[in-house]
Amino acid sequence: MADVWLLAALVFAAAALYSSVGHGGGSGYLAAMALFGLAPNEMRPAALVLNVIVAGIGTVRFVRAGRFDARLFALCAAGAVPFAFLGGALSPADSTYKRLVGAVLLFAAARLLFTTSAFDAAEKRRAPAWAAVLCGSGIGLLAGLTGTGGGIFLSPLLLFLRWADTKDTAGVSVAFILANSVAGLGGLLTKPFVLPEGVALWAVAATLGGLLGSEFGSKRLGNPALRKLLAVVLVVAGLKLVLA
Repeated sequence: MADVWLLAALVFAAAALYSSVGHGGGSGYLAAMALFGLAPNEMRPAALVLNVIVAGIGTVRFVRAGRFDARLFALCAAGAVPFAFLGGALSPADSTYKRLVGAVLLFAAARLLFTTSAFDAAEKRRAPAWAAVLCGSGIGLLAGLTGTGGGIFLSPLLLFLRWADTKDTAGVSVAFILANSVAGLGGLLTKPFVLPEGVALWAVAATLGGLLGSEFGSKRLGNPALRKLLAVVLVVAGLKLVLA
């Protein structure tokens, strides 16, 4: 039970930090579960459930704030959702899953360490429909396979291609994460899966963290020190999975 409560505290922290910048926290939840040695068949559905909760809260917040590009979201989600469903329905070998998630966690750590708002100074471009759908398809498959929402891949892509500024990127990404997580869960429902015993408690922790992060925003919670601390956790968990 001590591990369950400690993991709940980590879920709360990840949900608060990630939701403050428009993410669902999937990579954070996977990192926490990896550190505690949960089995892959428990990690993926649990992370997707927590993602749905936090991304749902974030989506409402960003849409109400007017920080949401409906066209860009629709194009990315159109490609992503069917592939996220497919990814959720697939059952990679445990060793493959661990290495894949480990690589995702290491990428997420790099994102936290090297995030920049410099792209906001550049002029935005209108995303070509075919390119947005194609990018969404690849990210959606990876999201469903790993149990993440794909936001850690979509956000830097939107900024790099100048399809959105930081604020709109957060709004599009959190809704994208919600859509992918729901689709991934739908794929998982096509076959038997296992939820860990503590998932109800972690869901409460994720809800509280998501509400807190969405309320106070990145200026108060998404500070460099917290980002670096979370990045260290992601690196440790990622290396543990890659080298397992």
